[in-house]
Amino acid sequence: MERGQNAAVAIFAGHRAVETAVSRLNESGFDMRKVSVAGRDEPDASQVIGYYHRQDGIRYWGRLGQFWGTLWGLLTGWAFFAVPDLGPVLVTGPLAGWTVAILENAVVFGGLTALGAGLYNVGIPKETVLACEDALRAGGYVVLVHGATGEVSRAKAILAAPATPDAPNVIAASSLRGALAY
Repeated sequence: MERGQNAAVAIFAGHRAVETAVSRLNESGFDMRKVSVAGRDEPDASQVIGYYHRQDGIRYWGRLGQFWGTLWGLLTGWAFFAVPDLGPVLVTGPLAGWTVAILENAVVFGGLTALGAGLYNVGIPKETVLACEDALRAGGYVVLVHGATGEVSRAKAILAAPATPDAPNVIAASSLRGALAY
């Protein structure tokens, strides 16, 4: 992420609202390389869950396969983390790489998960990070956008537009404190 960029975070209760928001960002011409989504994997004891790579890309086998498959096709990068205190979390977009960098560099931020440390390290205030972690624990989804001030303002308006009964709650927009190399 470059210096002078900003970020906004939106918390969604369900994956359909995330699909709508990401689709709107894409249709508006927002640079999808600047969008990340995180959500807990929702295993069902009655079905197989799997992640695998084929020649045409990454695949997810499970109830939310179409949802994650669509995101993996639109956004750059992905990761699966078994995060203590959060459980199994899927991440797509730059946040996946930032979280890996946190883990590789053994950077620890008091009271935050590795995913939370990734959010904090790119400038999201700690109280917002804690709200994001709480939302993930409750089965919600986090969408992060970053970019120049005007881009983030436009994206924030798109994310805040209600589309479904589980409409988003945009909880933060902040200037980033510094760049993270990844």
